[in-house]
Amino acid sequence: MQRAIFFDRDGVLNREIGDYVCKKEDFEVLSDSVACIQLAKSHGFKVIIVTNQGGIDKELYTAEELASFHQVLIDACTEAGTSIDDIYFCPHHPIKGKCLCRKPDSLMLEKAIAKHQLDPQKCLMIGDTDRDIKAAEKAGVKGLLIQPNTEKLRLLENEILQIIQ
Repeated sequence: MQRAIFFDRDGVLNREIGDYVCKKEDFEVLSDSVACIQLAKSHGFKVIIVTNQGGIDKELYTAEELASFHQVLIDACTEAGTSIDDIYFCPHHPIKGKCLCRKPDSLMLEKAIAKHQLDPQKCLMIGDTDRDIKAAEKAGVKGLLIQPNTEKLRLLENEILQIIQ
C-alpha cells in the first residue's frame, strides 16, 4: 500500500480569489505550492489534487478550460522537476442536485485510494475549508486545515515526519 498527500486546489495550490477562477490568466499558483509538491514526492508520497469545480455545472467554464488551468500548475511542477500523480474534480454544484463526489462527501478521495492502492492511514489531505477536512475524515484520511492563500511548507514538513515515523 502506498501513501499520498491530497491537496485541495483553490486557496491551497492556487490563489483563492473569492469567486470562481474562470479564466486561465486568473489562475495564480501560490508561491510555495510547487515546493510542497516536491517535498511530498521526495518522501515517496503520491500527489493527488481533489477539487470541487461547481463552476462547470453553473456553466461559468468548461471541463476543457479547467484542464487548461490545471496545465498551468502541471507546467510549473515540470519546470521544477516534479509532478502531480492525479487530479480529481467534481463538476457538480448543489444548486443542480446532490452528488457523492462533491466535498464534503468523499468519493473523489475513495476513487483515488482504490486506483492508486493507497493506505488511508498513511495519507494526508490539505485543505482550506471544513468540507475538505470532512471529506478526508469520511475516507479515513487525516486532514490538515490551513488558512487560504498562506504558506504551508513548514506545516507539511511536520506532518510528513509524523506519517513516515
